Amino acid sequence: MAVTIRDIRVICTAPEGINLVVVKVETSEPGLYGLGCGTFAYRHLAVKLVVEEYLKPLLVGRNVENIEDLWQLMNQNGYWRNGPIENNAISGVDMALWDIKGKMANMPLYQLFGGKCREGVAAYRHADGRNFEEVEQCIQGYLDQGYRYIRVHCNTYGGNMGILNNASGLQSSSANAYTMHKTENAPEGAYYDPAQYMRNTVELIDHMRGKFGYQVEFMHDIHERLTGVQALQLAKDLEPYKLFFLEDALQPEQGEWFEYIRKQTAVPLAMGELFVNPMEYKQLIEKRYIDYIRCHISMIGGLTPAIKLAHFADVYGVRTAWHGPFDLSAIGAAAQIHLDLVSPNFGVQEFSGFTPEEREVFPGAPEARNGYIYLNDKPGLGVDIDEEAAKKYPPTFRENFWLKCRLPDGTCVRA
Repeated sequence: MAVTIRDIRVICTAPEGINLVVVKVETSEPGLYGLGCGTFAYRHLAVKLVVEEYLKPLLVGRNVENIEDLWQLMNQNGYWRNGPIENNAISGVDMALWDIKGKMANMPLYQLFGGKCREGVAAYRHADGRNFEEVEQCIQGYLDQGYRYIRVHCNTYGGNMGILNNASGLQSSSANAYTMHKTENAPEGAYYDPAQYMRNTVELIDHMRGKFGYQVEFMHDIHERLTGVQALQLAKDLEPYKLFFLEDALQPEQGEWFEYIRKQTAVPLAMGELFVNPMEYKQLIEKRYIDYIRCHISMIGGLTPAIKLAHFADVYGVRTAWHGPFDLSAIGAAAQIHLDLVSPNFGVQEFSGFTPEEREVFPGAPEARNGYIYLNDKPGLGVDIDEEAAKKYPPTFRENFWLKCRLPDGTCVRA
């Protein structure tokens, strides 16, 4: 007799103060359930509503083994497709179904996906600080833990446009001459000046290369805050420093610019954390305009489309670097790592680590050792949820000041 979906529930929790969305699919088989991540931290209640009010009535009673068919059903059932709220809702169910599939087979998912290409997954961490000295200390801390891939920033995205200081505590020459030139009655916001950010970033990377040499791989995330010409100029200015990759140089809407950037610089390019539609990455991969695809797996609809994307990218020599920020549950992180283990075109995995509170809520969370991430060998995803512990950390509304981005004249722009 077929195992069917008996119930679907959404568990929202925030053990690190970041709203996480976990979908639990319960089956007709007593004790058999699956967990999936549908985290859209800034719209968690919208995802919860879609799962409980639309997907649950659609799916209860259906065979849990037919993952592809159920994904297609969920994707087309709302008629309009490929949006972040619905994709995350679909992802939560999709990952849970894969978790169930692995448990039914008594195998970890990487075995169902074809078996390991590697034993551990190389990870990169984020090094930031208020000045160059703090960034140095952060980098050294990660090196001491065994990490060899580090994304480097100073004063968060866009440089936060405060004055950057070097390791000696003295202001750098460009920062010393800079003052944010705002309008009268300027609205509140996270202000930044693109030109100053570009200058500061080159100084930052130059300083860190001088300090740490080339035994560590550095990345930098523009976070889509530049125009096409500005992104090209920064890429060319950073070329001598041999970045592992330059991330999200442009907004998804400006993808055509990558043709011009690719033709004029050898800096490896990574793109994709904001993608929700296959048409956003199709040409970039086919034309080999990027070197790394780094989608947020739940934002594209879960493991089912991510598996296809990894294979598609492999055909064109594009490597994976899935988006692994703080607003990702341990369940979502495990899903990424299962895919990393089996992908011949794996590049590197963004990793934010887990606090004791997160490990309390998510038993079996992936572990980092000497710069690599490892899974346990439990069936399915290998990560569970302690629902009583999850209740201790209720989600709350977050205003997210860093997303109130403004140029010096007050113009509201994309983060």
